[in-house]
Amino acid sequence: MTNIEGSVAVVTGAGRGIGRAIAIELSRMGAKVALAARGVAGLDETARMIGKGACVISTDVRKRDDVHKLLDQTVSTLGPIDILVNAAGVGIFGQVTDFSDDDYDAILDTNLRGIFLACRYVLPGMISRGKGDIVNIASIAGKVGTAKRAVYCASKFGVIGFSQALAEEVREHGVRVSVVCPGSTDSSFSQDPNREGKTRSKMLLPADVAHAVRTLVTQEPNSFISEIVLRPTRKP
Repeated sequence: MTNIEGSVAVVTGAGRGIGRAIAIELSRMGAKVALAARGVAGLDETARMIGKGACVISTDVRKRDDVHKLLDQTVSTLGPIDILVNAAGVGIFGQVTDFSDDDYDAILDTNLRGIFLACRYVLPGMISRGKGDIVNIASIAGKVGTAKRAVYCASKFGVIGFSQALAEEVREHGVRVSVVCPGSTDSSFSQDPNREGKTRSKMLLPADVAHAVRTLVTQEPNSFISEIVLRPTRKP
């Protein structure tokens, strides 16, 4: 198992839920972590939970300049980026006929465009050093479409397709791109209509997703797991 102590990691969506759990896990493993999200209060709480070695950078992943600032500031403060985890995400649910253009843009720009921007900007450095791990958090919703989640599913299908294609582009340079597809997770998407009637105690925890990320970034350098599909043991 590869040791990531001293590595520099960037985690988007680190102010809550899955992103927070991943940031905490990477920090426990000895990585220096840049925490990114729009809400500074959530980031400050994550940083407090981590303690030393965390850097808070307010970031809206929908905005190119914000993403560039995040990655530039990480490099100048912590050093070259070894691990990028794109966990920022938003869910707006409902019938397609009721969806506004703003809702559509919010989902696609956060869940997909933000990943594209971060990957495009971080890759030159990883390629030049001949190593790096990019982990994109998708969803079971990127595998199977369900009612009232059409736009959300489209974004997550996109994340999986983007990750698969990008992995093929950069694997010869020693850079690994993986995607994690969690099932029902007890996180912040409480407004999702597909959670109605489900038992929270049977859902995945954000820490379960963080454990999957741990597995990905500690692989030996001659192999990579391209995708992890993570489901609760019992259906919620």
